[in-house]
Amino acid sequence: MTTEPPEGAHGPRPLDRRSPLPLWAQLFADLRRRMDAGAFTEEFPAEHRLTDEYEVSRHTVREALRKLRDDGLVIAERGRASRLDTRRIQQPLGSLYSLFRELEGQGVDQRSEVLRLERTADGTIAGQLGLVPDAPLIVLERLRLADGEPLAHDTAYLPAALAEPLLDADFGHTSLYGELSRRCGVKVSGGRERIQPFLPDVRQAWLLGLADREAAFAIERLGRAGERPVEWRETVVRGDRFTFVAEWSGDSRSVALAPRASCPSS
Repeated sequence: MTTEPPEGAHGPRPLDRRSPLPLWAQLFADLRRRMDAGAFTEEFPAEHRLTDEYEVSRHTVREALRKLRDDGLVIAERGRASRLDTRRIQQPLGSLYSLFRELEGQGVDQRSEVLRLERTADGTIAGQLGLVPDAPLIVLERLRLADGEPLAHDTAYLPAALAEPLLDADFGHTSLYGELSRRCGVKVSGGRERIQPFLPDVRQAWLLGLADREAAFAIERLGRAGERPVEWRETVVRGDRFTFVAEWSGDSRSVALAPRASCPSS
């Protein structure tokens, strides 16, 4: 049984012309309220409709729409009606997650283009995994697509002693953690991540469809099975399609500043 939104939840509310808050800011806030209530899923109202609904000038409407666009909530393209940006994917912080399962759970069609799946060796990454420098590794490099559009460039390294059976897997539409569990009997149970702003290199920008000098997120992940490191992953995620969400309380630990470190590359 579904619950209907309260009557008028999708409709406009009068703006307060005596408020010190500018009209465009009030309009922006009310449009956000209506979005959160589920309005505009079919279409986003044109400028002239908003001027009539709120009895404001077109300049006021354009300022509110500019803020919605800047915040990544509305897409505006020349010659086309504005529409909600439903492409942004939310990911909770502080939890073990599989991008494959998260996308599927949010109703996003997910697939990958496998760019590399092979044995390799890398002394630095072996060190991250607690291995000797010349230890053989399995590397899985993928371009992750969400609803057919590039989302992330993802490169995972695993000890070959554990992950050799992954060389026979088809990662076009399956998860690394799922295959690691099924084929290798290894279940990733925890780990740590570091997330930071990042300017992709030329290849990564081309793969992700980013403009020159457009920023993204760089994510480094060390995955563990119990206490044993089993995965080192370097991911570059499009900042315009991905949002990190954190829950906090009065018992949350304070932020610790880490030494400046180089961003991952592939």
